[in-house]
Amino acid sequence: MWNSISLVQLGYGALFSLTISGLAFWVGMLSLSGAFAAFGMGTLIFGIGGWSWTAVLITFFGTSSLLSRLFLKQKQKLETQIEKGYHRDWVQVLANGGIALVCVLLQGWFPNSSIPFLAASASLAAANADTWATELGVLSSQPPRLITTGKTVPRGVSGGVSAFGLLAALGGSTLIAAVGAFFIEERLSFFLIVCLSGIMGSLVDSILGASLQVVYYCPNCEKETEKHPFHSCGEKTLYQRGRIWLNNDGVNLACTLFAAIFALMMARLF
Repeated sequence: MWNSISLVQLGYGALFSLTISGLAFWVGMLSLSGAFAAFGMGTLIFGIGGWSWTAVLITFFGTSSLLSRLFLKQKQKLETQIEKGYHRDWVQVLANGGIALVCVLLQGWFPNSSIPFLAASASLAAANADTWATELGVLSSQPPRLITTGKTVPRGVSGGVSAFGLLAALGGSTLIAAVGAFFIEERLSFFLIVCLSGIMGSLVDSILGASLQVVYYCPNCEKETEKHPFHSCGEKTLYQRGRIWLNNDGVNLACTLFAAIFALMMARLF
């Protein structure tokens, strides 16, 4: 229970998180608000969950941040389409790691259960799969196709997938599953559930991106974009389609939530 949580471990978690979030802010991976959110999240995850939880979280944050910095030339054109840049703010941090944060709080109430860690790992596997697919999919020699219709779309369009991007998603999910399984006795079942849940979550992300996510249009650049109310060129963007209340951050949250629920269902069945 909560009274067994070590204040010393929370202190170490705060120090560790301050170091990581501070470095991430310094190199431009996080905005100031993102650094504060990462600090709070990291403190609780390390303080309550310990090294196993921290290892999974750091694997996601480290690899996704590194990939976002690589191949910048190929990604420059995408900056005009995606809602936010590569400096993650507090909303992006919580959209990707919020479910894991909820799970570690549940771990405080059920310290002997492995279920919260399974759900958290699945949520981060989905976030990692989606990030890897986005960051590496741009390198595909073939243009992406909309997951709902199969229609060819420009790179960076929400809901667009490619074979290379799907392989990247598999790699991202597999890595998180492998790191988490290292700390679990029933390694094989944990690995398979988390890996599959991560892939399923990333597919849900693509489906929502292609169908319900809000998309705007820049009349000056004559292209669709997630940016609102102004495009990169300074022109005011116009509503094109989708649900106004469902932006990219909402889709990312739904992706991680679905993966966590899917993992719980798989664990109950098998």
